Amino acid sequence: MSMTSEATGQDAGAPAGGISIHAVDVSRGIPAHGLGVRLWRIDGQDRTQIAAGPCGKDGLLDHQGAKGAGISAGVYEVEFDVGGFFRQAGVAIPDPPFVDLAVFRFGIARVEEHFHLPFKFTPWGFSMFRGGA
Repeated sequence: MSMTSEATGQDAGAPAGGISIHAVDVSRGIPAHGLGVRLWRIDGQDRTQIAAGPCGKDGLLDHQGAKGAGISAGVYEVEFDVGGFFRQAGVAIPDPPFVDLAVFRFGIARVEEHFHLPFKFTPWGFSMFRGGA
């Protein structure tokens, strides 16, 4: 029988924290398969890449930091290649695109918590927030 922390709602034996990213193209109602994503740790003027790659068929970015590996308290930034995603899909967008590279900077103070980042986007805008806390 495992113990659950009342403060975090997490299994006491489970790995702590992590950052998961889930992207959905809401203009077409589909997971953002192939969307390029880069996740950085920001330390003053220095940036360390934590993860990079395309989202999978389910719209999730598969990376070690999703389970807490390499995640510490501090400032992070995630970049989404929205313009490239729509060009690759053959979606008509202006040149230059209205949303080309979407950037979101956020902070993590409590590394024991999981930070789920749902990214909802169209060629004309995006929404980013902390979900599943």
